[in-house]
Amino acid sequence: MSECTHNCSTCSSGCDKKEKNSLLEQPHELSKIKHIIAVVSGKGGVGKSIVTSMLAVNMQRLGYKTAILDADITGPSIPKAFGLKAGIDGDNNGIIPPTTTSGIDVMSINLLLENDTQPVVWRGPVIAGTVKQFWTDVIWNDIDFMFIDCPPGTGDVPLTIFQSIPLDGIVIVSSPQELVSMIVEKAANMANMMNIPVLGLVENMSYVKCPDCGKEIKIFGESHIEEVAEKHGYDVLAKIPMDSKLAALVDKGWIEMMDNNYLETAATVLENRFEKK
Repeated sequence: MSECTHNCSTCSSGCDKKEKNSLLEQPHELSKIKHIIAVVSGKGGVGKSIVTSMLAVNMQRLGYKTAILDADITGPSIPKAFGLKAGIDGDNNGIIPPTTTSGIDVMSINLLLENDTQPVVWRGPVIAGTVKQFWTDVIWNDIDFMFIDCPPGTGDVPLTIFQSIPLDGIVIVSSPQELVSMIVEKAANMANMMNIPVLGLVENMSYVKCPDCGKEIKIFGESHIEEVAEKHGYDVLAKIPMDSKLAALVDKGWIEMMDNNYLETAATVLENRFEKK
């Protein structure tokens, strides 16, 4: 038997598999979500969560109701960036996600823990099941754009998200190193296998700007993001520098106070693709 690629639409095997759409989980009956975009990376440490946060803030500023589903169960950082503390409301109808200062709905495992340093020591199936519950048991009310902060890699949880949640596309985050560019291709190839559109690439930690002369210093060497984008036919949505002011805002939980245009082009691309047809 040939190896299963989890893509039944291109499978020639006569194994009576279900159609891909039958794997989709239904959201809560009171939820209303227009567009769902996953933010992924082939490896950890490239700034995927900060890109997710910034995309949500930018879309919220454009007048769209946004939400973040933090699917990085063992390494959740979204609540910290927005200054959200533990505490979830709910009733017999479902779970109500807390809202940030600017009105972004957020659901994360750290909002269910007694303290934000408590580790989540669970095996893969339990983690994947928790992500599904964030989709099925939480009431996501009138959301224009939901961003899903995926854990790094191509394992259980990204696969669960790709199969269980009706994604409109993914944004892939990388950093300049050639090694990371290779791993970006793994994420891109996984998306292609699952028939999930890649909306574009974001390169984080692309450079440092000298505060005195304004020169861009490429600490990690020359970027390879354009080569990967050209190879696969993707757009480069942004190159984000290493920014100490932005890092300080995240540490304080003030990401919504950011004052930069790093992802304005990315936000415009999403708006034009989904809302201005």
